[in-house]
Amino acid sequence: MSSPSPAGPAEQASPPWRRVTAGALSAALVPVVTCVTALLLLTAYTTTGAAGDAPARISVGNARIFVPPNSENTAAFFDISNTGATDDVLTSVSSPQLGAVMLGRRVTKDGAGHMEPLGSLTIPARSSVRMTPYGVDVMVADPPELKAGDTVRFDLFFRDSGRVSVETVTVPVRS
Repeated sequence: MSSPSPAGPAEQASPPWRRVTAGALSAALVPVVTCVTALLLLTAYTTTGAAGDAPARISVGNARIFVPPNSENTAAFFDISNTGATDDVLTSVSSPQLGAVMLGRRVTKDGAGHMEPLGSLTIPARSSVRMTPYGVDVMVADPPELKAGDTVRFDLFFRDSGRVSVETVTVPVRS
């Protein structure tokens, strides 16, 4: 029988302190990599300029609709305020009571004015947009019979703020 030969340096087991150090480094590597990745992503987000901007804050007031001067059409008007730090866009308008409504704007060409459909309306940050008969309004085609003092609900749809519902009051057309 032969006795076991003494183990060479490569065959000897690692000292316990090396095993503990290697295990500690492996355990610490995951949270360190996670923190560095999160820091890089936050830096990239901040660099784009989007971090810290407050969202748009939309409010609608002074809502009114003209008593239809004829049975063909009329218009509704709103004052829209955005107290937020980012722009928002009014993308569409609807009214369950009126049927066909759309954003429109008055265009003057060769001395004659007419209304044109408007796809959307930007409401700038920290600003207000006032709809008037001489600019942007909500066109109402084929309105029902309305009397002064009637109320009509409108839903205004914004790109970022979603739906804002408002009650308008029917007012007579002033000359």
